Amino acid sequence: MNIKSMSLSRRTFLRGTGVALALPWFETFATGAPGSDETPKRFLSVYHPDGVGIPLKSDPAWKDWSWFPRGGEKNFELTKVLDVLQPLRDDITIYSGLSHPVARQVHGHSNADQYLTGAPIGGSGPYQNSISLDQVYAAYAGDFTRHSSLVISTNGGVGGPRGAQTQSFNREGRPIPAMNKPKEIFDMLFVTSGKDAAARLARSKSALDLLVDHTRSLARELSSKDQETLKQYLDAVRDTELKLAKAQKWIDTPIPKVDTRNLHLNADPKEAKLYFQTMYELIYLAFLSDSTRVATFQLGRENGEGPHDLLSLAVGLGAAHGLTHEVKKPNGWKNLGTYNRYQAEEFGRFVQRLKDTPEPTGKGNMLDNTFAMHGSASSSFHLSRNYPIISAGGKNLGFTNGRYLKFGKGNDENQAGAGIDTDAGWQGKVEVEELPLAKLFVTILQRLGIKTNSFGGYSGTLSRV
Repeated sequence: MNIKSMSLSRRTFLRGTGVALALPWFETFATGAPGSDETPKRFLSVYHPDGVGIPLKSDPAWKDWSWFPRGGEKNFELTKVLDVLQPLRDDITIYSGLSHPVARQVHGHSNADQYLTGAPIGGSGPYQNSISLDQVYAAYAGDFTRHSSLVISTNGGVGGPRGAQTQSFNREGRPIPAMNKPKEIFDMLFVTSGKDAAARLARSKSALDLLVDHTRSLARELSSKDQETLKQYLDAVRDTELKLAKAQKWIDTPIPKVDTRNLHLNADPKEAKLYFQTMYELIYLAFLSDSTRVATFQLGRENGEGPHDLLSLAVGLGAAHGLTHEVKKPNGWKNLGTYNRYQAEEFGRFVQRLKDTPEPTGKGNMLDNTFAMHGSASSSFHLSRNYPIISAGGKNLGFTNGRYLKFGKGNDENQAGAGIDTDAGWQGKVEVEELPLAKLFVTILQRLGIKTNSFGGYSGTLSRV
């Protein structure tokens, strides 16, 4: 078959010996005017449980280890928690004063389910969720890609009501199971279609080894620019393949049944870090190949042990959940801040990856066409208010970054609920004004191309975004 006679769409595959690899868009095979699916608009939400550190301003730890920046919209100063994002300052926006009104007096252990839905699931009793933000967009963007969305988490599965291990919920409000095995996610890009393909793949340990001859044939038909795009893509796939074995070893390590304060991982902590980076790399590959334009990544579940509780070992700390309960101990705020810093660092690594990758259509870089969120439905000690949220990218979608946006009234320095380390905080009276997070979601959906003016029971967009 003459390869050049094909009209490559974003769902075209490179095939050989029973293995198929999704390909990025190539200008060589573009025909006619650009179509609606030639400049992808992507969405990613990364969720981390247990909130962030917010010491009282009178505490010496406030200067360095409070999550929220100091200063105004453009002249803000990042503390040590987020200073790893300084090189990306012009590509990010930090938000304060946003939350879901129905969750403001729900304990943080029960609120992750509604982070992307805003549903009134309450803290106990009957449970009914609603569709999540990512799935609203997936229903539209899925027409252009092989997978409507990529749903992953460190713990995998769905968890239970008010203890979700997935961020994504369908139109009926039912949880969509998250994948947490790097190899399984990888195999979604490498489809085994031949009878013996799986066995050959297992023996070769590399899907690319089975495609190399076909890759060379295709490359001869591509323009110089497309050859570079193909090389960059295949290099990324190869690099991810090499990381899979070690990352898989980490996720398969049994979790010791001991007190969480003394929890230890029976594997090198560096493998925990490698797992984290590999999951981000898989999202990158899914976006680069346009296998999907929608992804969610949940770093564990609220109030839960499991793989996510061990990620903090990658930076030499104890179980992640326990860090939020020990802020008043020596170096407590520093320890929690160090873990939050690690989370931000890995998110920043992913954002930089997108920024360094030219958009296959030639319209800016991948970050310009991607809106990536990183946040939690808790602020200080499981308090379901003032969600700590960072967004990155979206320049070509209409987002202007390099800003610290404060919303609401009465909490300009984020001291409402600061310094708490007991459950008395979440039960306290709501004394400040915050805006519905749903208004930001309406803004995001509109800029992704969805014609709507409401989400989760709230209408209108968020000003200044």
